[in-house]
Amino acid sequence: MKRFESIGVQIPEVYLPRPGVDLTRWGVIACDQYTSEPEYWAEVERIVGENPSAYHLILPEVFLGQPDEPARIEKIQAKMREYLDGGVLIPQEGLIYVERSTGPGKMRRGLVLALDLEQYDFNKGSRSLIRATEGTILERLPPRMKIREGAPLELPHILVLIDDPAGTVIEPIAKAKSSLRELYDFDLMLGSGHLAGWQVSDPGLEARVIAALEALAQPEEFAQKYAVGPDQPVLLFAMGDGNHSLATAKAIWEKIKARVGMDHPARYALVEIENLHDAGLEFEPIHRVVFGVRQDPVEAACQFYGEKARYTRLSSPEEMVRKVDENPASPQRIGVIRPGEFGILEVSQPPSNLPVGTLQAFLDAYIKNGGGEKIDYVHGSGVVSRLGSQAGNAGFYLPAMNKADLFKTVILDGALPRKTFSMGEAREKRFYVEARKIA
Repeated sequence: MKRFESIGVQIPEVYLPRPGVDLTRWGVIACDQYTSEPEYWAEVERIVGENPSAYHLILPEVFLGQPDEPARIEKIQAKMREYLDGGVLIPQEGLIYVERSTGPGKMRRGLVLALDLEQYDFNKGSRSLIRATEGTILERLPPRMKIREGAPLELPHILVLIDDPAGTVIEPIAKAKSSLRELYDFDLMLGSGHLAGWQVSDPGLEARVIAALEALAQPEEFAQKYAVGPDQPVLLFAMGDGNHSLATAKAIWEKIKARVGMDHPARYALVEIENLHDAGLEFEPIHRVVFGVRQDPVEAACQFYGEKARYTRLSSPEEMVRKVDENPASPQRIGVIRPGEFGILEVSQPPSNLPVGTLQAFLDAYIKNGGGEKIDYVHGSGVVSRLGSQAGNAGFYLPAMNKADLFKTVILDGALPRKTFSMGEAREKRFYVEARKIA
């Protein structure tokens, strides 16, 4: 495989389903979606049946911690070997240009490649070329490591961002797609839109991509773009989605590299890169739902924030959404959903620059002190309103972050609070389609 170490990129060998495989059944949404909606995954299982599918190669997180988890992992790894040995998956080398449509006039573009885990550090204060954009929850890694460790394949739902306002990396490929070989073109299941992909095997186009990434990584260009000093390390790739999946790949690599050597395929991780400035890329907030409420969350929040907090009941969920989405700098606004009630919590002189950070500080303390059993992170106003309104629950609705602020915020302030933003709503998440050998 071709490697470009200065920018942490490898041109990968990618495995795709053989001709004749029903791709609508093959492609499955990211495993960390719909974790509080098991009915979604039940419907996926019904649609897929025994047909070849990425569903048989992943462990949806809704099943994490279940008694049959070890058996599921064993079955996943066996199915990977079966698909490789039986010719269900066939290899090809090269970048893949992808287009994902999620609604009328809404499409985002990406490029599938492999990133060097030697150039990635998810720890707080990281100054690596590839960085996490939000806090990594270390307790979430061991279950994922069980799945990846011993697996012959990886399937990516990882989306990584580049800050390319002039459109020099991906956009030239989009203009040339009529000359590329089409690899897949199909509707995604359960209303998640459409996906198409083309092989980028032309040496000239490939060289253009690499040169454009190298230009973005030039220290002088970087320092000028972000108005930072020349000693500020370059950030070329910032995590968009799948932070914990990439962190899992990194953790496994660190565990095995002394034994397997630096040329091992597990050194790299297959990802899709997207341009932060793509018109089809939208940042959506990730809301919170507390299950097993034992203490009134509004009363607890007002105690936590003290005289800086004010709570107001509202007449409807629509009014709550409208007021939170206005997103004033001060006071910060957080929507609150309880059974039979919608309201807004306002916090003046907040402890964090973002409402999500202000809320998370309270929720961490609230759960630690026994105010509720657990937190889930959900997408969409409808989902947080529905779950928050159920008996024993409470929901918190948050405003979206401005995507243009992402790179500079991470460069200057470090990783954002965990689960700060989402690239689209749940149904718009990346689907598993491509695979790569890691053993």
